[in-house]
Amino acid sequence: MATLGILCDKRYKNHVTDEGHPEQPKRLDAITAGLEAAGVLAECPRIEPHFIDDKLLLRVHNADYLRRLDGACRQGYPYIDVPDCPISPESWDIARLAAGGVVEAARQIASGKLKRAFCAVRPPGHHAEIDRAMGFCLFNNVAIAARVLQDEFHIERMLILDWDVHHGNGTQRTFEHDPSVSYISMHGHPNFLFPGTGFEGEIGTDAGRGYTLNIPFHPGATDDDLRNAFEARIIPSVERYAPQFVLMSIGFDPHVDDPLGNLKCTDEIFAWMTRTTRQLADHLAGGRILSVLEGGYNLAVLERCVAEHVRILRE
Repeated sequence: MATLGILCDKRYKNHVTDEGHPEQPKRLDAITAGLEAAGVLAECPRIEPHFIDDKLLLRVHNADYLRRLDGACRQGYPYIDVPDCPISPESWDIARLAAGGVVEAARQIASGKLKRAFCAVRPPGHHAEIDRAMGFCLFNNVAIAARVLQDEFHIERMLILDWDVHHGNGTQRTFEHDPSVSYISMHGHPNFLFPGTGFEGEIGTDAGRGYTLNIPFHPGATDDDLRNAFEARIIPSVERYAPQFVLMSIGFDPHVDDPLGNLKCTDEIFAWMTRTTRQLADHLAGGRILSVLEGGYNLAVLERCVAEHVRILRE
């Protein structure tokens, strides 16, 4: 079994956004450069993405949204639903390739071909709702992969750990009723940042009540704030839940140098959280981790931090 597989396909650059848009194709160039410099891109097996079919997309999104997005791309619309979700004629296919690649990575881990995987995909996914695009996201890649793990591999307890500076509203909404998925998010406080969700009182509903944990941070929070919250709240929650599989929605926009964030984190905390999560997965989930890129818009930060994230996952 290979320790770590990498999904990083140059076709993801064909989702073209507006000039100056922060979610730009150059993000993938920066990540590729970092992985190459660290030597991991040549040494790790590459995951070949496949276009996801509508049947799997419909496990998270509804048919009307799929029709609207496909039609908007075919007709050359500049964006879908909101101006911060720009699209290009190829965006429908590339979003399907991103979701399909994450699903393929999940299948390879669940079937024992890989222990862990990192997926450098775009467009990102954790803001995408059942019926609309939001926050640069078209399909909720991680949520779709989690449904595949439930349906095809009968995983009964999954953890989705999200540490993007913006709350993953789409992922939370998908699983807020579902006790088989524990969703934990660390993010900037919704009073100050998009999308305005992720208050501490949002803990899930009905059978899923208590399986959502939101930890919002006020502007200026530092590495120490995130580390203290991780140790005091996240580790005990994960140990109680004892997930069989760990999925990560990873954003590097809590970094002090990110243009869209308001936290004061450094490279060090991302490495520490990665290592700590890997240790939890080793202890509880047979080491199985699927890590998927979400935000992070400073190219130099992405180049450094993604390479270190992958290096630690490969240990």
